[in-house]
Amino acid sequence: MKRKYIVLLAIFFFLAISGLILIQISWIRNAIAITDQQFRYMANKALESVVLDLEEKELIESIVEEIEPASSDSVTVIVPANSPFARKLQGFHPNATLDNKYGLNTTDETVSITSSGHKIFIASENISPYSSGEINEPSPQVMHSEIKGRVSNKIIFLENLMEKVLRNTPDIRDRINPEDIQKRLRAALNNVEIYLDFEFSIRSGRLGTIWKTPGFTDKPGTNKFIIQLFPNDPVPSQNQIVLYCLQEQQYKLAKIGNLGFFSMLFTLLLILLSTGTFIVIFRQKKISEIRNDFINNMTHELKTPISTISLASQMLADNSIPEKDKNTEGLAKIISDESTRLKYQVEKVLQMAIFEKVRMKLNKVDIDMHSLLNKTINNFNLQIRNCNGTIKKEFQATNALVVADEVHINNAISNLIDNAIKYSKDKPDILIATQNYSKGIEISVTDYGIGISKENLNRIFEKFYRVPSGNVHNVKGFGLGLSYVLKIIEEHNGEIKVESNLNKGTKFVIYLPQNGTK
Repeated sequence: MKRKYIVLLAIFFFLAISGLILIQISWIRNAIAITDQQFRYMANKALESVVLDLEEKELIESIVEEIEPASSDSVTVIVPANSPFARKLQGFHPNATLDNKYGLNTTDETVSITSSGHKIFIASENISPYSSGEINEPSPQVMHSEIKGRVSNKIIFLENLMEKVLRNTPDIRDRINPEDIQKRLRAALNNVEIYLDFEFSIRSGRLGTIWKTPGFTDKPGTNKFIIQLFPNDPVPSQNQIVLYCLQEQQYKLAKIGNLGFFSMLFTLLLILLSTGTFIVIFRQKKISEIRNDFINNMTHELKTPISTISLASQMLADNSIPEKDKNTEGLAKIISDESTRLKYQVEKVLQMAIFEKVRMKLNKVDIDMHSLLNKTINNFNLQIRNCNGTIKKEFQATNALVVADEVHINNAISNLIDNAIKYSKDKPDILIATQNYSKGIEISVTDYGIGISKENLNRIFEKFYRVPSGNVHNVKGFGLGLSYVLKIIEEHNGEIKVESNLNKGTKFVIYLPQNGTK
């Protein structure tokens, strides 16, 4: 498949993945928003129930305290069992000691006693407050009072109660019990299935914060719920409960459940797998292109010596050429040199193929690196002289002994010197230096040639990769040399580094441990 089709396929694929991700993100955001709305609704509902309970409790206490006796009898009123007020009064005992005083602590009677000692009877059956015939005995005076009088008394009672409520609004500190409010908040939140810990405060517009839990903070960033206390006061006040729940975000995420988690997980896996797939595809495409270039280059490299050997052989076999003009010795040398070159190229390919399949077997012995370098440099003297170049030596290592494979180390150094000659401009100027470091020896090969660009510098050790040589047309090879060098150095537990600048030259530095181990 052509590269442009792979690119188009990748673009469309990632557009589809991006759309899927956006849909997943939108769904998760909507789910979080819905959960947030539900949480707010339930929390506000809990706060409203607490405020209503507090207001009803205060109202009941005010009504009970305002009840006045109709006569000298302590009984004040009988409330029908089916009335809403009776349901509110059930179990209301503002002064339990008076129950014992009046002998009303038995379960047979349903009564409440005010702090002034007045009794409120809640009838055991549904009765009409205006039907004197259905009122049970508690007080003869109440039994025989006229309907008109009772109605007048109730009107007066209600007027007095409303007048007190309208005229007198107690201080907020006298109207609340923080511990009681805290218990009510806990119960109300539990009723709406919010079991999170919470912090709250009670504040007044006139007095500021008058009470708060120990962990309460006013720092921004917390999701606070605020509700007015006693909202039905005749004169609206700025008394408020301020509440926030701890670990609210974790609660919301838990509400979304495993569906949201697995949605994100599988979306992430899909992104990783698709990205990895296309990375592999592009790498395989690049490797395919490099291998095609390698095959074309190898064909040319092998064809050249074969053609030269064939031509020299034909000249030797041509009987039309006199023996004295054949230059048999020169032709034989050409055949020998080209055969050696052909053998060297084939060995390179075979060596790299072997390296891919099995671990290299090295014959490590003690080597004097200075002696080895001198031999390697001598092999290039003829080539250097033909190019009018120079090879300088700066052997500063005081200990040049290394445990290594002589053949492979020699081949690695030869590759670096050969590259230095190839990629020099006109006259190769090469510097080979050594020096010791803490655990071994450092060998550097420096040239002042065309250099390597930064984008190519990171790829020079890749198999089959060849740096573009620009105007230098005599550079030949398979792109295996530096990959072979890297392999050899790594097998010796060493390192190789490269520094290069365009048109200024390149420096290869090899670090070899002297004992052969890291």
